[in-house]
Amino acid sequence: MALSAEKKARIWKTLNETRGKIEPSEYKNYIFGVMFYKFLSEQEQTWLGSNLGRQTLDEVWAQDSSKVIRILQRNLGYVIQPGDMFSDWKEAIDEDKFSIMMVSDALTRFEQGVSQDAKDDFSGIFADMDLSSSRLGANAQTRTATMMSWINLMDDIELDEGTDVVGDLYEYLIGMFAANSGAKAGEFYTPHEVSDIMARILTAGREGADGYSLYDPTMGSGSLLLTTGSYMENAGVRGAIKYYGQEWITTTYNLARMNLMMHGIWYNDINVRNADTLNSDWPDGLIDGVDNPRMFDAVMANPPYSQRWDNENYEDDPRFRFGVAPKTKADYAFLLHGFYHLKDNGRMAIVLPHGVLFRGASEEKIRKALLENHNIVAIIGLPEKIFTNTGIPTIIMVLEKNRAKDDVLFIDASKGFEKQKNSNELRQQDIDTIVKTYLARTDVEKYAHVASMDEIRENDYNLNIPRYVDTFEEEPSVDTTKLLVDMKSLSEQEMTLTAELKTMMADLVATHPEDQKTLDELKAVLNYE
Repeated sequence: MALSAEKKARIWKTLNETRGKIEPSEYKNYIFGVMFYKFLSEQEQTWLGSNLGRQTLDEVWAQDSSKVIRILQRNLGYVIQPGDMFSDWKEAIDEDKFSIMMVSDALTRFEQGVSQDAKDDFSGIFADMDLSSSRLGANAQTRTATMMSWINLMDDIELDEGTDVVGDLYEYLIGMFAANSGAKAGEFYTPHEVSDIMARILTAGREGADGYSLYDPTMGSGSLLLTTGSYMENAGVRGAIKYYGQEWITTTYNLARMNLMMHGIWYNDINVRNADTLNSDWPDGLIDGVDNPRMFDAVMANPPYSQRWDNENYEDDPRFRFGVAPKTKADYAFLLHGFYHLKDNGRMAIVLPHGVLFRGASEEKIRKALLENHNIVAIIGLPEKIFTNTGIPTIIMVLEKNRAKDDVLFIDASKGFEKQKNSNELRQQDIDTIVKTYLARTDVEKYAHVASMDEIRENDYNLNIPRYVDTFEEEPSVDTTKLLVDMKSLSEQEMTLTAELKTMMADLVATHPEDQKTLDELKAVLNYE
């Protein structure tokens, strides 16, 4: 079951009506916070209902609160106490007893009640909800009123219809906030269409694998991880898929943790970290001075494009054995980091700007090394204006380790899209064509070409797509004989119309001297005497 497009649009419209003067980039922190708290409350109530029999939380809490806390921490990783449930907030509103301090106190107790082994998943997850901010209101009374409107709004949205509905709505709202928050604010989101292409490529032939591990070193909102996991046959089975990710921006890191859990991913299957991926190798990395990296079945990434980074003192870093990316462009640094953490039989997909295909110096050295090592499997050119944070066209590069073949598949999918008002959107048919072409791995006229290593060497390791996929459309030849006939016909029509106009002009009589002057000028233009 999924929410209809109409219902999603109504929810988005209602959200905007309650936003007031708060910017969308900040507003999302409150809305997603309230939405996630409701999700956790209902998840706990559902678990309690299945395990407490006829007793209520209030009753068992009164009998032995410490025991209840241990049980909830062991099974859910967190505790929401009696009186702190989302439903308790709503009841207080209905009885005119609600205060914003109820939310503040509940969030404090929630933080204190997170189990030790779930700290990475829950600790600080509501930190972006600044309940004392003047943007919510000038005083406690107005801030309380603002919070009440959001709680009422979330109460109207049914979140107890299953994780498919919750996750579907959450993902939709992430996309809408990204599209309405400006270019920089949209960096946390990879459009679902692009995630879908990468996920289908990454999992092709491995959908039924058990104990599958995913890693996104620049995870943003976590959409790439989620979409990839969704294509596995055992998606939703606890322990079957492990989700690893790292994100530098704390607010986005919190967004990703909520997103993963609201899609039904169990907290024990989530391993995410708030840190700088390039400056802090993870997972595991150096342990007691010895490099001990964790490897993954699938690595995916949509890193910030051509970002500056401090590239000094990385010559001996095992991640960058093929070379160190230039200070002004970290694209290959992100690629090599992810590739380093790929299993020998794993597969990687990464979104990058076109410059990585042809730029020289250290980037050329890295590109050549990857090609000669047979690691680059495919280059897929995407349309421009499909991301919220940039209008430039991008590519998906697919890589593998220990490949026997050395050819590279080039796909030019830059012209397959539907134009929207201010953007372009990949249609389902465009997505299917890209994936089908990738899996078939054969030449398609004006769309795809499998280039040998000899071709690539002849091009000096330049991977610019037009060098391998010729999409040039010849202009139709001109029929000169027909053109002359048409020109003669037009000339004859002109002569006929001019003669008719002269006849009509002869019949015109002016009654005013100024009009006569204008008429004489027109007759002169027509060479009428």
